[in-house]
Amino acid sequence: MTRKIGIIGMGNVGAATAHHIIVTGLADQLVLIDKNEAKVTADAIDFSDAAANLDHYTKITVNDYPALADADLIISALGNIKLSSASTTKDRFAELPFNSQEVQQVATQIKASGFNGVLIVITNPCDVITSLYQKYTGLPHHQVIGTGTLLDSARMKRAVAKELQLDPRSVSGYNLGEHGNSQFTAWSTVRVLGQPITTIAAKKGLSLTDLDHAARFGGFTVMEGKQYTNYGISAAAVHLARTVLNDAHTELPVSNFSEKYATYLSSPAIIGRKGIEEKIQLDLTDEEQEKLQLSADYILEKFAAITAKQTN
Repeated sequence: MTRKIGIIGMGNVGAATAHHIIVTGLADQLVLIDKNEAKVTADAIDFSDAAANLDHYTKITVNDYPALADADLIISALGNIKLSSASTTKDRFAELPFNSQEVQQVATQIKASGFNGVLIVITNPCDVITSLYQKYTGLPHHQVIGTGTLLDSARMKRAVAKELQLDPRSVSGYNLGEHGNSQFTAWSTVRVLGQPITTIAAKKGLSLTDLDHAARFGGFTVMEGKQYTNYGISAAAVHLARTVLNDAHTELPVSNFSEKYATYLSSPAIIGRKGIEEKIQLDLTDEEQEKLQLSADYILEKFAAITAKQTN
């Protein structure tokens, strides 16, 4: 069966995502779309130049929205990273005014193409943008997913593993809520080598507050060093895409629509070919439930404000 993926936005993140897909042979066909015709064409030629030295062949199409009609999934990586890197508040919402306008235009073209696959959203601020994509494409909620805290959970695992001198894959657990400043590490879900992190932290004198901060603001540490992030988020996006294409039914913390909170926010869900196959109910502490509610309220406030502006 032919696998077809579209990537919209070929900046640092989109290009890293496309490269990951091509090198691993995840897709047989790749549709690359960007308003910068010269850049996306150059990327396509560059990828084609690599083809003779790769183990897999990927057919590449450039700037063809109708070609998305039969795509299995689309990844939105559009954005203006200069807005975030110039922000002094360390807030992903610096990109919202620009990205919300772009999403409205892109979603209209996605809808016109007849696309009916799974839409994966990287674009920041992730939860609000994912909500906008669902609104403007009209796709069912379960088919529109944000990478959300899949990346932040990985950052948490990296921070914990570094302290304990372990492989990050030895750490399990979740960051929940917004892919942004109102997120939090749900320490009640975190295990290291099968043991609760709270038990290990008490024995070894680890500061869970410091580790939570490292997870929440790790992206800005990278931003300060090179003015953008791309490898961590592209790995998260491709992991999610592979899970969808393989119909793997894997539990992942992604931004998905919550009926309880009436918004997109990150919580674990079972991911398969249809997108969100099932939602996982966590047994959170009272404090964690309060933090999740506050994060949901923050996302809802921002979504209401931007949609009101677009309506007016």
